[in-house]
Amino acid sequence: MTREPAAPVDRGPGCGPACGPAFRRPRDHRLCRRDSAIYDTTAPYRPERAVLVGHTRGRGGFRIESSLAELDRLADTAGAVVVERLVQKRGTAHPATFLSKGKVEELKALCAAREADLAAFDDDLTPAQVRNLEKALGVRVIDRSELILSIFARRARTREARLQVELAQLEYMLPRLRHMWQHLSRTGGGIGTRGPGETQLEVDRRRARERVARLKAALEEVDRERETQRKSRRREFRAAIVGYTNAGKSTLFNALTRASVHVEDRLFATLDATTRRLAGVEGKPARSRSALVTDTVGFIRKLPHHLVASFRSTLSEVIEADLLLLVADAADPDVERQLADVERVLDDLGAVGKPRAILFNKIDRLPDPLEALGFRARYPGCLLISAATGEGLGPLRERLLAEAGAKRSEAA
Repeated sequence: MTREPAAPVDRGPGCGPACGPAFRRPRDHRLCRRDSAIYDTTAPYRPERAVLVGHTRGRGGFRIESSLAELDRLADTAGAVVVERLVQKRGTAHPATFLSKGKVEELKALCAAREADLAAFDDDLTPAQVRNLEKALGVRVIDRSELILSIFARRARTREARLQVELAQLEYMLPRLRHMWQHLSRTGGGIGTRGPGETQLEVDRRRARERVARLKAALEEVDRERETQRKSRRREFRAAIVGYTNAGKSTLFNALTRASVHVEDRLFATLDATTRRLAGVEGKPARSRSALVTDTVGFIRKLPHHLVASFRSTLSEVIEADLLLLVADAADPDVERQLADVERVLDDLGAVGKPRAILFNKIDRLPDPLEALGFRARYPGCLLISAATGEGLGPLRERLLAEAGAKRSEAA
């Protein structure tokens, strides 16, 4: 028998919108409470406390530590406070809980001891694994993809970025919708329609699919607008700055174009593609040879494929560019692995064979200047630069202007 939902209680005038239908107006207007300690709107904000979880799965110790350090930065960018880490070093991923039974118990005790609100896993989890882990741990469980998507949602500013992020989130969440509110199933009202009707889960899935279709249509319109912009630029030489997130791409873009793109020492500070004309030596546009530079979104290891697909219109600037400026953080001990990850994403986007110039940025932070010689030996033709200090930008600017002049001569 279908259970009827309880009738909402009259909240009375003056109660804020944060009060749910089951709350009556409190005597103290600052509180919306059944428990004043929980619902006190004047209480200071407490960031979520997270425990990071990793699994070696045959990888070396350095790789898992490097990956967890990156996950730590992702959690910090999302606004969480990392209180502990846990790594399973043996065995394979369990199909039901990802971790072994003993590690699940250890993680549960660790979350309770550290008063953690969530457990963030460094790998992607299946919907069943998330459900089983949340039931066993008693805290919220998220995987790496969900964490990255939440950061993109916080960083999205323009209409295009918001559409792309929402599309990626919906496509990620569709297979993870849970069967909630089963008592709200609908029953048909005509002959032959008597039955369980449409459950709330089915309603949510249908509405999500409808929203996905609308978002894709809106992004197709945005892509048509971008295509119009690209047509007007195809006669000019275009260079796209790509690379790992937080490698200094936006700082380099500002140094080359005298722009004022937002720069922050956090992951994914830039989500939108921005194009400006290359500035001359004295800060004036070098229009005689017409070089355009585009700043793009950064890449990262295990970038969610939904996100790459949703940002394809923005990343099309990479495919259309005449030259890719592949920026790498020279001071990062894992720089070679980061370069390999960026190359893999570029190949997935269809930029195979596109001319590339490798730029090792932040050479002013190298502990030993002789390390720069190692980069030159392993990557012949690379450029060593510091976007913050301007070191090495002169040869880079001259190369861009020379290639722009060559393209102009060919067109003539």
